[in-house]
Amino acid sequence: MARTGVIICHCGSNIASVVDVERVALAAGQMPGVTYAATNKYTCSISGQDMIKQAIAEHELDRLVIASCTPRMHETTFRKMLTKTSINPYMLEIANIREQCSWVHTDKEKATEKAIDLVHMAVAKVLKDQPLFTSSIPVHKKCLVVGGGIAGIQAALDVAEAGYEVTLVEREPSIGGKMVMLDKTFPTLDCSACISTPKMAEAGAHPNIRLMTSCEISAVTGYIGNFQVTIRQKPRYVNHDTCTGCGLCEEKCPTKVTNLFDQSLSKRKAIYKLFPQAVPAKPVIDSEHCTMLKSGKCGLCSKLCPLGCINFEDQEDFITETFGAIVLATGYDLIDWAKAYPEYGGGKYANVISGLQFERLVNASGPTEGHIQRPGDGAEPKTVVIVKCVGSRDPAKAKAYCSRACCMYAAKHAHQILEKIEGSKVYVFYIDVRTPGKGYEEFYDKTRADGAVYIRGRVSKIYEEGGKLICKGEDTLIGKQVAVEADMVVLETAMEPAHGSTETAATAGVSADKDGWLTEAHPKLRPVETQTAGVYLCGTAQGPKDIPDTVAQASAAAAKVLGLLAKDELETSPMISVVDAPKCSGCGFCEQVCPVKAISMVDVPSMYNGKRVTRTVAQVNSGLCSGCGACSAACRTGCIDLLGFTNKQILEEVDALWQE
Repeated sequence: MARTGVIICHCGSNIASVVDVERVALAAGQMPGVTYAATNKYTCSISGQDMIKQAIAEHELDRLVIASCTPRMHETTFRKMLTKTSINPYMLEIANIREQCSWVHTDKEKATEKAIDLVHMAVAKVLKDQPLFTSSIPVHKKCLVVGGGIAGIQAALDVAEAGYEVTLVEREPSIGGKMVMLDKTFPTLDCSACISTPKMAEAGAHPNIRLMTSCEISAVTGYIGNFQVTIRQKPRYVNHDTCTGCGLCEEKCPTKVTNLFDQSLSKRKAIYKLFPQAVPAKPVIDSEHCTMLKSGKCGLCSKLCPLGCINFEDQEDFITETFGAIVLATGYDLIDWAKAYPEYGGGKYANVISGLQFERLVNASGPTEGHIQRPGDGAEPKTVVIVKCVGSRDPAKAKAYCSRACCMYAAKHAHQILEKIEGSKVYVFYIDVRTPGKGYEEFYDKTRADGAVYIRGRVSKIYEEGGKLICKGEDTLIGKQVAVEADMVVLETAMEPAHGSTETAATAGVSADKDGWLTEAHPKLRPVETQTAGVYLCGTAQGPKDIPDTVAQASAAAAKVLGLLAKDELETSPMISVVDAPKCSGCGFCEQVCPVKAISMVDVPSMYNGKRVTRTVAQVNSGLCSGCGACSAACRTGCIDLLGFTNKQILEEVDALWQE
């Protein structure tokens, strides 16, 4: 005979102010199978948990229902509490009478009736619950970091410093990401390369970090603690094992192509290092532009290389390794403003540039060695217009979200222009000014004090007239149209997920939101975790952010990885899907809908009409299954059940409500 305990939580006044909790407890005490029912002001507190443990011992309870807040908040808390009692931790049900009841109702009578119904359903379900037991899996003590920007570098260094092996995969020929393209960082105006390149060098020299540049992940199988990852090494046509990075091949290469690292503002050779401080400091060959690879002619670099490092026969290679944890630090790109905003010239005016192009112009290692010059004619601009939110907060043309860093790097650009160009004028068109970081408001105030003129309003059109760029817009503070003549226009463009990041994430079983940013498990409580256990996010893979937030989140992801790798074995949740193989038709639909790739189709021996045959049935990987239940809902034959949420248990809840 079941002996069920029911605890109704006041949650302070969150529940009790709308729900008559004493009445709910009284009703619960009369439900079938309930031995004990009581209320508690703060059930999740230590004293609240002690009260439950005492009630379990005194009333010999064998299952428990707690009516409180969402199970996402404290289900784990209460399961851990039950490990110290005689009740199996999975003989517990949480009735959500806060989010699903008190927070959405104002009528106390109806809210109380609904709370009683929710408790009745939970009691009916717990009577059908069966004890479940965890199992353990080994943990492979090695971490994979995907993305070699500042987020990936920081995460890799933190894990490596703790003594664990890290493989850092970057699709470009060098680590460094976007941060090494910048000139200064706000609000302190530190040299960006001066603070990022030492991190790069440290990662490149660290004995626990293996750099794999010009690489991408192509497949991920397995589960937390035991991911089998296939990494595709793209051909570099230069043997990095023997190359010393002397630069002779780059110096003599006759082919010049557009330099994308300099945002198309300069040229580079067909054999090149990404930038002077690249790590590894060894060149690769651009196969799209190399004359030898395209036509079989030239080969000058191969003839000049004293160590014979050039290999025009180089082919892509695939390497499969096992990792205990994966960190996705895939970064961001900037939107294609020329396509989204034809009214700004659509890319046909050379002196209308993006903020990242300006960073390369003002950078001492950039194409103009730090001298601010107009790309069109090399002249020094005396009047510059900066346009903020180009693509941000504009759902009609580009992105609905705020890119967070634009307000501050617009202020930084204004400051740099006023500082470097004597007698210059800067006009900043803005929607709002957002300065939430430490020292950010002070930096913005200083920029205005330096002479930057802020105009509240969008720019509606940019066109060329008489050698000047005319920026037409509205000053919404005075309610008038304005037109500013400029020598150069800087567009502070929106961030968007890096090209290919959603495909990379999908390979690792991680989903993305409607804008393509990778989705965390919980925005507040699990901001660097994903729904795929053992896979973590950091930096702008998860959404727009500035450098301090990116670095902090990278260290947070590293801390999660260390918590995992520190364990020899990992306890797995028993609330996973199970397949009744004799009922399975082998349609494979469950395999298609599984978001974490936990289901595979396997051949099993069977008997049919007295003959031994082979049938294809679904099989669940217990280490990988996240217990989402998608397969159970999709199964056409009803052969898949989710332990803890079986069809019988769910129907018992429905019947309890129907009987009311």
